[in-house]
Amino acid sequence: MARYALTDIHGCSQTFKAMVLKQLKLTKTDELYILGDLVNKGPDSKGVIDFIIHLQKQHYQVLCLRGNHDQMLLQGSKKGEKALNLTATEKKLTLQSFAIDHFEQLQDKYVRFIHSLPFYHELPDYFLVHAGFDFHQSDIFKDTDAMLNIRNYKVDWSKINNKRLLHGHTPTPLHNIKKATSHQESRINLDAGCVYYRNAAFGNLVALDLDSQELFIQHNIDRPYKVARKS
Repeated sequence: MARYALTDIHGCSQTFKAMVLKQLKLTKTDELYILGDLVNKGPDSKGVIDFIIHLQKQHYQVLCLRGNHDQMLLQGSKKGEKALNLTATEKKLTLQSFAIDHFEQLQDKYVRFIHSLPFYHELPDYFLVHAGFDFHQSDIFKDTDAMLNIRNYKVDWSKINNKRLLHGHTPTPLHNIKKATSHQESRINLDAGCVYYRNAAFGNLVALDLDSQELFIQHNIDRPYKVARKS
């Protein structure tokens, strides 16, 4: 049995499938934790969710957290495109993947799936979250907005029982992630900017073996699609 974590797939379904099937060679005794941002920006948001649902139905142990883009799509299903902070091209890619014309038409199956996603998960030795926690709060587990969106925070380790912290949300150059994992740092950002294939430092999906600390790297194979260069 192995335990893996990855994050910020952003609609790159082929890259995600290659990671799970070819790199990790996931088995039903393994555990896979996905730290949010399944959708938006990339070409096949629907395909990402469909593959996760397929794995879960086949009794693979896959647990997903909610990211800010998952939340954004959920809001878009109620309030329309004004709820999505995306470029016109990014909105078009997401709509096309679900074969809909308006975000309010998002199928109930996907609305229910996103709505079911928790904001964080605690393991015996790790806390998993999309963005992080606001450690200034007396109860860090009530601030769901921080869990989805926070950046540039300092960890108060006492509030997470001195467990390690894994998150995504902020695209990070691959060499920084390699350094953090090789040093077995207590806090690791696993967002390697998979969707941003036009940036030399990004364009990778990475997965961490939570026990051996081995890092698996899958280059983006969903390209080409129109995506903004990450500034």
